[in-house]
Amino acid sequence: MTTTHSLEVQGLSKRYLLGQPQHDQMLRERIVGMLKKPFGARAEQESIWALRDVTFSAEVGEVLGIVGRNGAGKSTLLKILSRVTYATSGTAKAKGRVASLLEVGTGFHDELTGRENVYLNGSILGMKKREIEQRFDAIVDFSGVEQFIDTPIKRYSSGMRLRLGFAVAAHLEPDVLIVDEVLAVGDAGFQKKCINAMEGLRKGGRTVLFVSHNLAAVENLCTRGIWIDGGRLRMDGDTKEVITAYMGSFAGERVAGSSLSDMSNRLGTGEIRYTSLEYLNPDGTPYAMTRSGDGVVLRLHYHADAVIRDPSFGFQLYSSLGTLITQVGHRLHGIDIPKVEPGDGYIDVEIESLNLVPGSYSIALWITGPGGKPVYDGDVRTALEVEVADVYRSGRMLDSTHGLVYFPQRWKVRKG
Repeated sequence: MTTTHSLEVQGLSKRYLLGQPQHDQMLRERIVGMLKKPFGARAEQESIWALRDVTFSAEVGEVLGIVGRNGAGKSTLLKILSRVTYATSGTAKAKGRVASLLEVGTGFHDELTGRENVYLNGSILGMKKREIEQRFDAIVDFSGVEQFIDTPIKRYSSGMRLRLGFAVAAHLEPDVLIVDEVLAVGDAGFQKKCINAMEGLRKGGRTVLFVSHNLAAVENLCTRGIWIDGGRLRMDGDTKEVITAYMGSFAGERVAGSSLSDMSNRLGTGEIRYTSLEYLNPDGTPYAMTRSGDGVVLRLHYHADAVIRDPSFGFQLYSSLGTLITQVGHRLHGIDIPKVEPGDGYIDVEIESLNLVPGSYSIALWITGPGGKPVYDGDVRTALEVEVADVYRSGRMLDSTHGLVYFPQRWKVRKG
């Protein structure tokens, strides 16, 4: 291993035999398997490759984001790197101590208290008792479970387990920290703590491997990204480019939007109806993650049962508390649509910059005649989730305390 690499993975592959007990199975899982197939009955062995010939390295102080669909092999990769399971072929070498948080409460003993589990985890990582004692108060403070620190872990909620598990993993200063979906559990305040802690590890020269479906967090936190697809390394490079390519793989699946066909309690005569709303990148690829400041295309799909003359398409945007933020339509832009023929069609609304702070919003779609009458389709509601982004390129993220909208701006300070 070179001096700048903290992690090197070479030709890593993992093969599972279907229907056969695996080396990383828990005892109870093996017992259940034996009961299902008594008297030595053996099924024809089939296998599946969870990983195939994966090669990459991570530098000291690098935060590496790993993206991919469910079942792509991400968790298998992390289990091998964490030595929870073994590779079928290939090698994975880590420099220094490796700490991992793969599942809620990984490495905890249910019968031990939170305090005892902190010391247990520390000793597993090779820490001396004195070192653990020096960091103990910071671990408990970060986790927020001080009131229950002397309570057995088996009485903790999943959120409490996760908070304590991450606090231990981050504060015992591993050389390599492996985190799988730590942002999937916990409130926004804890998620922010986790991101700040991982950033602190990076600045301290530690390496972080971060798996999450929260692509905004991956892009803002990670210095590099890799995309695992079908057990193979599909792409390795700039985080934003990797995420864009990954999201482009969903083209045609319409995951980046909402179906509106089956919505009830909608207004209007029904001669023309909205059928779905897609969020797209400016280049037309699906956009499952809508972020502050990004360009986005709203593709409004509709179906008409008859010729509709001089229709007016528009929408209203509301805050989570029901405050009207804006009401727009194509007529405000001086565009006329003389008629719509029967059948399916769509209209694109191109937004150069989505100047909303992160949060939950709702969109109400309308199709009316001139002057708002008649109403063909109305108050068709769908959700818009806006994720965080570094809109001012300062490293400081906008949040709900900054209001509802933000304005592109530049500040200049002059002396005197």
